[in-house]
Amino acid sequence: MRSEVLASLQAPDKWLSSMYFYDERGSQLFDDICELPEYYPTRTELGIMKANIREICDAIGPRAMLIEYGSGSSVKIRTLLAHMEQPAAYVPVEISKEHLVASAEALAADFQDIEIIPVCADFTGEYELPESSRKAERNVVYFPGSTIGNFDPEDALDLLKNMRRDAGHGGGVLIGVDLEKDAATLERAYDDAAGVTATFNLNVLTRLNRELDADFDLENFRHKAIWNDELHRIEMHLVSLRAQAVHIDGVRIDFAAGETIHTESSYKYTLERFAALAGRAGLAVKNVWQDAEKLFSVQYLEVS
Repeated sequence: MRSEVLASLQAPDKWLSSMYFYDERGSQLFDDICELPEYYPTRTELGIMKANIREICDAIGPRAMLIEYGSGSSVKIRTLLAHMEQPAAYVPVEISKEHLVASAEALAADFQDIEIIPVCADFTGEYELPESSRKAERNVVYFPGSTIGNFDPEDALDLLKNMRRDAGHGGGVLIGVDLEKDAATLERAYDDAAGVTATFNLNVLTRLNRELDADFDLENFRHKAIWNDELHRIEMHLVSLRAQAVHIDGVRIDFAAGETIHTESSYKYTLERFAALAGRAGLAVKNVWQDAEKLFSVQYLEVS
């Protein structure tokens, strides 16, 4: 963590990996963000799933092994497992063992007739899928939320290729894809009136102070969310309010007034651009479900 943070903050354009958001406090704040009126993705995706759950499960088909990237205990995975036809198994893949075990145990208690096989691994890399005790008709990778948008396009392509690998011949991918829309809606979603997202963004500096013996003064930074039309992404930044020096484990980092730390990007797609990206990974879009306002989509992709 120290070497990665120092390298990214010593780069010409300062940045931090968004994975550092999610300490205990950051995870709690993100849960709060999902409940905000401005933050549409979570409730919109859940609404799409509830309205179309029969069609979604028909696309998945009977006796599928469902492989979720990330360890789910949310309403979305519960809705899916409750309506799938004779699922062979549920395989959550998560790098955080503690969170993985807790989520798997909670789901196992509520879905005692479904075999749950947690895998502690980084789903962006290579790992071995387990075999279920029941024969699976096909593998289906599940990647809910708008998380695919947090990957730069080439990294998103690599991740989609991993999904194709795990789905295998005759398999599929069920994925949430946030759609491009007006800049005002997006900027409100990532800079809410109550300031929860700002607190979430600034919390990464609190974590660096605690874990890397840094001395960031949070009063000297502010949260900013901007829509980058050229790159089709919403960006979160921390803006230095004055010229200042910050130390991280004794290493000095200088900031000019107005200089920013780029902490997160969230790419938004048109249906056509996402279909083209999926096609490059060997996946073909079979079904698209959207809300009435066309803010978000849930898509089923087949291995082509």
